Amino acid sequence: MLISFDWLKQLIHTDKTAEEVGALLTGAGLEVESLHVQEAVKGGLEGIVIGEVLTCERHPDADRLSVTTVDIGTGEPSHIVCGAPNVAAGQKVVVATVNSTLYPTGGEPFKIKKSKIRGAVSEGMICAEDEIGVGTSHAGIMVLDTDLPNGTPAAEYFGLSSDTVFEIGLTPNRADAASHLGVARDLKALLRVPYTLPSVEDFKVNNTSCPIEVVVENIEGCPRYAGVTVSGVKVGPSPEWLQKRLRAIGLSPINNIVDVTNFVLHELGQPLHAFDTDKITGNKIVVRNLAEGTPFVTLDGVERKLRATDLMICNAQEPMAIAGVFGGKASGVSEATTSIFIESAYFSPDTVRRTGQVHGLKTDASFRFERGTDPNMVLFALKRAALLVQEVAGGEVSSEIVDVYPYPVQNQELTLSIDRAHMLIGQYIGAERIKTILTDLGIQITGETETHLNLSVPPFKVDVQREADVVEEILRIYGFNNIEMSEDLATTYLAKFPNPDPEHITRTVLDYIAANGFHEIITNSITDSKYYTLAGEEAQASLVRVLNYNSEDLDTLRGNMIFSGLEVLRRNINRRQRDLKLFELGRVYAQQPDGKYKESTRLAFFMTGNRSAESWNEASSKVAFHDLAGVVQNVLIKLNAGEWTVQPLEASNLMRQGIAYLKNDTVVAQIGVVEQQVARALEVKEQVWYAELNWDYLLKKYRSSLVAEELPKFPEVRRDLSLVLDRNITFDQLKQVAFRTERKLLQDVNVFDVYEGDKIEAGKKAYALSFTLLDRQQTLTDKVIDSIMNRLMQQFEKQLGAVIRK
Repeated sequence: MLISFDWLKQLIHTDKTAEEVGALLTGAGLEVESLHVQEAVKGGLEGIVIGEVLTCERHPDADRLSVTTVDIGTGEPSHIVCGAPNVAAGQKVVVATVNSTLYPTGGEPFKIKKSKIRGAVSEGMICAEDEIGVGTSHAGIMVLDTDLPNGTPAAEYFGLSSDTVFEIGLTPNRADAASHLGVARDLKALLRVPYTLPSVEDFKVNNTSCPIEVVVENIEGCPRYAGVTVSGVKVGPSPEWLQKRLRAIGLSPINNIVDVTNFVLHELGQPLHAFDTDKITGNKIVVRNLAEGTPFVTLDGVERKLRATDLMICNAQEPMAIAGVFGGKASGVSEATTSIFIESAYFSPDTVRRTGQVHGLKTDASFRFERGTDPNMVLFALKRAALLVQEVAGGEVSSEIVDVYPYPVQNQELTLSIDRAHMLIGQYIGAERIKTILTDLGIQITGETETHLNLSVPPFKVDVQREADVVEEILRIYGFNNIEMSEDLATTYLAKFPNPDPEHITRTVLDYIAANGFHEIITNSITDSKYYTLAGEEAQASLVRVLNYNSEDLDTLRGNMIFSGLEVLRRNINRRQRDLKLFELGRVYAQQPDGKYKESTRLAFFMTGNRSAESWNEASSKVAFHDLAGVVQNVLIKLNAGEWTVQPLEASNLMRQGIAYLKNDTVVAQIGVVEQQVARALEVKEQVWYAELNWDYLLKKYRSSLVAEELPKFPEVRRDLSLVLDRNITFDQLKQVAFRTERKLLQDVNVFDVYEGDKIEAGKKAYALSFTLLDRQQTLTDKVIDSIMNRLMQQFEKQLGAVIRK
């Protein structure tokens, strides 16, 4: 569940940071699994400020350029060369300062650098709206009408403040917290400040020209059903504020009517549905069950066969929606809709859960209904939605509110023993603290004695059914961390969580490498400094030299693992042992620019010769890049090092044709071919594949916890794609584009064929890729799969210049 911090602060005031609020919520049982910043525009306009053009003169060597000085609030004017025809002295403008990064509309990001343009110094850039991503116009620079001081961040001028979004792992028992209001309730108790509900006092019935009759035949499945009609609406895009709220929590805006229902659901926790009143035959809604096997087409265009137990929302003749789960295609809101009936109801959790499981449907509405919503929120949410619809789509309330609620849901009456509460808590906190917490959580105290409290628990507290549940509510607000350990508590009651043992981790990984056919070598860490003339000046400058060496061949501590490994290869090859797979865990040494010395551990691999010995039933083949890369990747996985990125190996005197693995901008592993001149200098004529891992860093990042997840209930789908690209495009670039394009359903990307030859254009190569798609909530449809594949193909063409082979 995603919760917007800005949205939350509309309900409850707090001066605490998002991180502090996240820690409070986690301590109270709403575990904040992650925090991420939602930027109004990419980059958040960081480094972009308001400036004032002080002078503007034509460039002496370019008719279309102007040389300006601009005050950006730093004290010294900045010299900026500008190509816009409308730049002039006295203007307030938007300036991208040196080292800022621009994210233009429809273009690639680029960094602003201090430069010379036709001989004139330029210390920034005066921007058009498309260049900073706030619009599409490129007719000229933006000229602002503002009194803001020079140097003011442009984000402040445009009102583009970023939002922090909490990702909360909502447990099944916390149905009451499945909304911004639900989270605000907990914060009220944690912070001891009130929350404020949005006002619905302005709700009024304008006329009764469009009444809708409601009949509930299945009261058990639908204890409460309410609705109201709004006529004269104009369906269209939502205003920016509403779209921003929905995007912050991962929802795509659809239209102003649907967006309002989604907004109220996530604000108050009450699901709503809007029907086109022209589709409500007979101006009548009937909540009932239909015959087994009745066909019904849902909003996704799929025809489903209904069960007799499915609760349906029908008009006088036909079904319009599956109650609490999914709307129907025929009755949904469209651009032609001018009048709507807003449904706000309380459906039985058992009914909704059973229907959702039978049809394999999971929606935001069913998620809440099947856990239990608040029947007392039905009318408030309905009025809130009607007012918002009028605000964003116009129209008038054209019927009285219909509210069918024959048997109101009562509060749960409980008795709490104060002594037992303290016993279960494990610590005395006092009756007054208990009462404060309960009232802050909305639980009423209807009576009390010295030993007991009589409580009335509102229906939104679905999980509070007994005394122990009340104590749990008290304890999570009081704080589990505030419960002191007893002095006589035996340590045998505590589970052991030993720190990872570096020796054990190292032995486990080395055993794995050996099990894959590699032989461990141990070489001398003192070596010949002459080798490092092959490594370049920087490597020679960082050598740690031995002052009292006994041999000229052993006069320095090794700076890398390559040369000592090549010596072992040479010795074995000279004795006709040509197919070699070796590894070594050893120390390397370096002298830093400040004169201090650094010692670190590296894990090195060497491969040369054939993959396997000659055999009558299998042809011999030389070892290749992927033979070594597969082992290195498995070592990284075994270390549970998390995600890493791959990039081409930087040019080096020692290695070529390889890749580097990076984590947090630190190189954790490198794979490549040892340069031929380096190998030959040590009398090794065969091609040698080499890999080196930053062992100290990997041990530091080692995570012992294993991630387990439930097996998917729905099948995964594979789709293949063939495309032709420039030869320098890597598979990792393709993979990054794919996962940026489809974050939710794409599980894996694999390349199963690569072709370079005379059948395609020179300088090109062909990739055959497979894509694995999986939705853990429902079976993927061809429509969804085709949409994803089309988007992937478009992005490959746009970002990488790929040609799709069809």
